[in-house]
Amino acid sequence: MQKTAGEIAEILHGRVEGNEMVVLKGLAKIEEAGPGDLTFLANPVYESHLYSSRASTAIVADDFKPTDQLPAQLSLLRVKDPYAAFASLMQWVAQKQQLAHGIHPTASVSPDAHVSDQCYVGPLVTIEAGATVEADCEIHSNSIIGVNSKIGKATIIHGSVFIGKESEIGSHCIIQAGAVIGSDGFGFAPQSNASYQKIPQLGNVVIGNRCEIGAATTIDRATLGSTRIGNGVKLDNQIQVAHNVSIGDNTVVAAQTGIAGSTSIGAHCMIGGQVGFAGHISVADGVKVAAQSGITKSIKDPDSTWQGTPASMIKDHQQQQIELRKLVRNKALDRIEQIEKQLNG
Repeated sequence: MQKTAGEIAEILHGRVEGNEMVVLKGLAKIEEAGPGDLTFLANPVYESHLYSSRASTAIVADDFKPTDQLPAQLSLLRVKDPYAAFASLMQWVAQKQQLAHGIHPTASVSPDAHVSDQCYVGPLVTIEAGATVEADCEIHSNSIIGVNSKIGKATIIHGSVFIGKESEIGSHCIIQAGAVIGSDGFGFAPQSNASYQKIPQLGNVVIGNRCEIGAATTIDRATLGSTRIGNGVKLDNQIQVAHNVSIGDNTVVAAQTGIAGSTSIGAHCMIGGQVGFAGHISVADGVKVAAQSGITKSIKDPDSTWQGTPASMIKDHQQQQIELRKLVRNKALDRIEQIEKQLNG
């Protein structure tokens, strides 16, 4: 990046206080920024770093009022929403030239596959019979696109991704490295001799448009029908989505969450890290779940917030924790034990 503060202000529809001509060469966190860097202040917790910053320019809110002396070299770029502006700028900086279209000579593409000539297909990629890859896709090295799978326009498949047979992935998606989509669901029938017989998994996975699937995340194919991921869903790294799960539009799920089979999660939900969902339950639209919670029953209240294991409404959970601390602090359990001994003679 080689832009003046004034040029960046035009991109972000902001205004500069200070040197508009200072050249900005990179983006940096507020506590690490140096000369030539552009940083931002969105969280007041980090404001103290601003007054010792070596950055050349900082993005701040329109109504930001310094409470201390700003460094002499620091210009301010005022915008309505510093966090959104910095995120937008990061997207602009991250824009790269599209990879040259074509199929690497080491890739294996079935003659029965349908791959647009406006795609990039990297080294050692396998595209099996009946698969369809639409225009402007990138399929990176060592990835496998299974039989009769469909990859929508401008979707990026990073390295070593496995897309199982008959999976459907929408347009403008990003599948991060090592993700597994369309593996067999965990289905076994107990037998009279205490062994287990595998249940064939005959369904598929359907992923909507503008989704992102994190690295090493697994989405199992349905036993029958489809495991469904709605439009705009964002799944973090190392998430397990079991067979016949459905996740509604624009829901976000943080790392290491596990969703058991046939569970339905609504649209616009926010799920923290390491949350566990029992199978065959449903979660209403707009629900928020705190990290490391266990959802053992259906949640029917839209836009509610839950915490704990088994999870309860967040205010109830917090009240329970307060009462438990009171018991410990007041040594109530010891006193109850003494009373029991006295009563028992």
